[in-house]
Amino acid sequence: MHFTWPPNDFTLMCLQIAVGFTGALTLMYALRALGRRWGAVPDLRVYFSPRGGCQDSLVQELQKSKKEILVQAFSFTADPLTYALVDAKKRGIDVQILLDKSNEIDRYSDLRILLDQGLSPLIDAEHSIAHNKIVIVDGKVVVTGSYNFTNQAEGENAENMIILKGYPELARQYRDNFMKHKSHCKPAQVREAKDRHPKDKPADKAA
Repeated sequence: MHFTWPPNDFTLMCLQIAVGFTGALTLMYALRALGRRWGAVPDLRVYFSPRGGCQDSLVQELQKSKKEILVQAFSFTADPLTYALVDAKKRGIDVQILLDKSNEIDRYSDLRILLDQGLSPLIDAEHSIAHNKIVIVDGKVVVTGSYNFTNQAEGENAENMIILKGYPELARQYRDNFMKHKSHCKPAQVREAKDRHPKDKPADKAA
């Protein structure tokens, strides 16, 4: 096609079609990116350990929280996650934590740090083991899987973790289940510490 200036009617029509098509694609891409950012478009990411990005990705989700973080954990020894929750609390985020009763006697648990920082974790002693590993951020983001919030899960164990966004009904069900468990929890308190993993070195934290 021979191009002249000013463009003739046919050339102008071709340019308008091309620009319109490109502009529409750009707009769709931008809207989809914004939707993913705000949890409006379904987005699913999977991570594996050891050292497959589970901890870093979870810390990032905690740092992006705007109003609420709900945590259910069997074991909690990973300081990066603990202090991400502490920082969220300092930012004014409503942080609620339900832990298994073993954390009260596990010398490696970060329960004491959580209590000292005023996060007021609760203990779910209603069950033989409170084995959930769940984080719900702002009622929109659900993080779950086998991944415990521990150093061993991050650095040694074979674990999986999934981050789900844009699934409002699923997030609602997880939040409702959290509140169901919270209703029978009791305030946490540190008891006489026991070494759950006697083979670990004293300087290390166990899972």
